[in-house]
Parts: sequence; structure tokens; C-alpha cells
Amino acid sequence: MSDNINSELLRFTTAGSVDDGKSTLIGRLLYDSKSIYQDQYEQIKTASERRGEDGVNLALLTDGLKSEREQGITIDVAYRYFATPKRKFIIADTPGHIQYTRNMVTGASSANVALILIDARNGVVEQTKRHAIIASLLQIPHVVVCINKMDLVDYDEEVYNKIQNDFEKFAAKLNVQDVHFIPISALLGDNVVHRSDKTPWFDGTTLMYYLENVHIASDHNFIDVRFPVQFVIRPYNDEYHDFRGYAGRIAGGVIKQGDDVLLLPSGFSTKVAKIHGPEGEQKEAFPPQSVTIEIADDFDLSRGDMIVRKNNQPEVTQDLDIMLVWFDSDNTLRVNGKYTLMHTTQTIRCVIKQLRYKLDINTLHRDESNPDIKMNDVARVVLRTTKPVFADSYSKNRITGSVILVDEGSNNTVAAGMVI
Repeated sequence: MSDNINSELLRFTTAGSVDDGKSTLIGRLLYDSKSIYQDQYEQIKTASERRGEDGVNLALLTDGLKSEREQGITIDVAYRYFATPKRKFIIADTPGHIQYTRNMVTGASSANVALILIDARNGVVEQTKRHAIIASLLQIPHVVVCINKMDLVDYDEEVYNKIQNDFEKFAAKLNVQDVHFIPISALLGDNVVHRSDKTPWFDGTTLMYYLENVHIASDHNFIDVRFPVQFVIRPYNDEYHDFRGYAGRIAGGVIKQGDDVLLLPSGFSTKVAKIHGPEGEQKEAFPPQSVTIEIADDFDLSRGDMIVRKNNQPEVTQDLDIMLVWFDSDNTLRVNGKYTLMHTTQTIRCVIKQLRYKLDINTLHRDESNPDIKMNDVARVVLRTTKPVFADSYSKNRITGSVILVDEGSNNTVAAGMVI
């Protein structure tokens, strides 16, 4: 395992239909990159033998709970951490069942890379399209289509080419920037960490090489300064501790000591006096760093306020045009329904003013006649908030452009949305 604490962190999410081999692929990545301990390996070896399976079932590595392991199912979003000498990784493993689309949205919302698994025997299916649409909606910068179980189609190049063409045809309608295709067998390890001699016709890289080398530094927005205040560090009431700092995570841009900044919503201008990071004072800060900022003037900021640049401001608005993924299994979306909206560090009340259309996942057709928005449906809506929010379009900034809706009665998260 890597002991380089400064190595870059890559977040990736896995998506695919049931039994496409996601758990096996993650197990293979962990095992072949030597990111699991011997006792973990012995444990899954014993579990595989107990279940009467040939060889070691690497899928059991990711089925964390004992009860899940015994039933042979994976549920909810499981986060896994591993590292190689080049990079650190966080995997969001989401289930393949259609009713768990919302879990994919949760796991994918902060990902740099989406791995979409396709069973080589089945090709592009409805769930593949659904996952591609969500990757596109969430604007995950890089998509890797892993065409799995190549061993079950005799590593046939034609099968691989057909699936690649089918996916590319569908993805052409979507906003997917960077797509790679890799033929793999997660079960046998072909092209996962080690290059396979069974696919001499494939001249691309292995999956692990791709994950270690894909350029993700520019995935953040380094242009538009956005600093949502998360916590106010108050001054002590004595003559030696006259300190007030504003703590939070940089959501965009590069903030430097001495910069002229604007405070929202007050509109006051001031300068950045000091920036404090985990190691002490620093000259500048950028995404995704968490820092405490001191300002030059005695203006009062509170949680939910934002520090920006004067000539580069987000939209300050009470009307938000949003693409929503509906999560709630018990209730449908209610036009004129009241909800709690969470945006950056703000929590405010809102009402759904208008339902513009429902998006058909298969055809990308906009259905304006169907007002029934149920779990996993994607819809475009207009929200009105009780006070202004400081938002960018999601395409510009994934942090200031995303919202969560919470039901005021049950306190359940009912939807996630992207500002258009």
C-alpha cells in the first residue's frame, strides 16, 4: 500500500445491471493491486468453500455484511478505500437493481470516473442506458465502459466492437465528454490490473493503468471563486484572542491572501487577511481544500453565506430551474409541495412551482403530459425558495450547482437536483 500521503485522490463509482460483475471487478482490483490483507483473503476463501464455489469468489470482498455474504446479495452504496504507489482511491459501489438508481446518483455525485459494466453476452441493455444518462446528468468527467465476461464470449473482438458501437450511438445524444472502452474478465483478471494475452486485438490500457493515470486535476473549477461558509469560529472575549475566522471547503477558484472579495448576501467588499489550513497559515487555497479564512474588515458572516469575487459572482436567485432525480419510494413529487432545500451550506425552505417535463430514460423523450414522478424518475422542475441562493449551473460547478430536497414531515431525502 502507498504511504504517500500527498498522492492524488480519485473517486470512482461502479454501475451496471444485476450480475454484471461489479463486486467481482472491485474484488479483483483490490486483490490484484495487493490492497487486501492475507486474513481477509483467507476469510473469503473459507466463505467460498462453505458456499461450494470453485476457486475464491472475489465478489465476497465487497459484500461487507455477513448476512449479505451468506445471501449472496449486495445492497446500498458501499464505499471502499484502497491505494497504490501512484494514487489513493475511493470506490462507491452501487447496486444494479433498477430500484436502486437513486443509490447510483448518491455514489456518483462526487466521482471523477464512472465505471459502467456491460455483460458481453447481453450487450447494451436498459440499465446501461439509465446509468449512462445519470453519468451524463451528473457530468462525471470520465466514463469507462468495462465490457465484462469476455471469457464467456471467447474474447471475440466482433462482440466487443458491436457493444462499443451500440454504446457510442446512444452516448452521442448525451453530454458525455470522455469515454473509454476496455474488454475485461473480472473473474479471471483479464485487462483489470494485468494485461491479457487473450485480447491481442485490443491496444488500449488496462483498467488499473487508466485509473492511475487519467488526468483529474482539471476536474475542479479553478476559475470561479466560491467559498460557502460552513462554520464561524468566534472571537474569544479577552484581549489576547481577538480572532474570527470562517471555516469551509473551497467550492471553486483559487483564493489568495490579499485578494479583494465580495461577501454574499450582504454585498460588502473586503480583503482576505489570512488563510489557515491543516498545516497552519498558507498563502492560497483551492478546491477541494478545507480552510479557515480571516477577512480584513469587521463584517459578520454566518453559515450559508458565500465569499466570491466582485466581478465573478454566482447567480443570486429565488427561482431555480433544476433537473431532479426523485428518490422517494413512498411519495410522488407534489407540485406546490413544500420541501427543505439543501444547497452548499444553506438549508432553506422551498416550493415546487412547476413541473416542466418528465424525461424518458430510454428514448430521452420529454414527456410533458405525465405529472406522475415516482422513485428513480428524472424530471425538470422550477423551485421557488424562501430566500436567495447563490447558485451556478451544474455544468460550471458541481458543488454550487447541486441541491438536495428533504421532506419536511418525514425528514427523508426525496430528491437530488442539478441546476440547469
